[in-house]
Amino acid sequence: MSKTDELLIRALHEARIFVTDDQRALLARHLDLVIERNRNVNLTRITSLEEATYLHVVDSLLLLDAFENAPDGPFVDMGTGVGFPGIPLAIVTGRQGLLVDSVGKKAKAVSEFLDDLGISNRVQVAAARMEQVGKDRRASFSVATARAVAQTNVLVEYAAPMLRRGGRLVVAKARPSEEELAAGKRAANVCGMRYVSREAFELPRDLGHREILSYERVGKPKLALPRAIGMAKHHPLGT
Repeated sequence: MSKTDELLIRALHEARIFVTDDQRALLARHLDLVIERNRNVNLTRITSLEEATYLHVVDSLLLLDAFENAPDGPFVDMGTGVGFPGIPLAIVTGRQGLLVDSVGKKAKAVSEFLDDLGISNRVQVAAARMEQVGKDRRASFSVATARAVAQTNVLVEYAAPMLRRGGRLVVAKARPSEEELAAGKRAANVCGMRYVSREAFELPRDLGHREILSYERVGKPKLALPRAIGMAKHHPLGT
């Protein structure tokens, strides 16, 4: 058994996250690929295998319960980076997905990871801005995910045009301020979304506090979405 496997077994046990042996093997392989690629191309600031086990894999799978409360169907991971949380969620749930990142070198690496893991037949990659994906893939997804990408109100706006009615946005945050939460709810109201839930978790080994926020697509937005590229970030709704 590899060191990565041993670390994952321990970390998932500590976090009370249950996966099959086959799923764990794929999670470990993905982690090894990320660490190996990061030696040559700067893709992530987390370079320690042990830290990456908790701060990438376990952190990604904290979204699992909220993710599985969404309707069946494909998901989109917004700002996937090196494939977190999208690849772990795809491995454990078996869903089809689209992993999106505007940074070309990250999207290219993720595409190669998916090929190596043998799941590129159901999980694809797009090197694109979220506004463009919202325009091209309108109402295509049952779930949208995001982790450490942008303010919540911005993520609500990005997700709304891509989600089917009843679809869920699932967002991982560290310690969102009350101002951010309030702005997210106001943006949701404008975007045809509604706030659903907020769950708090502590990563093992005192590695951080996480809050998982969920929003549901319930109706039509009060303005045309997506707006032009850059508008959501520079002129956010709900502020």
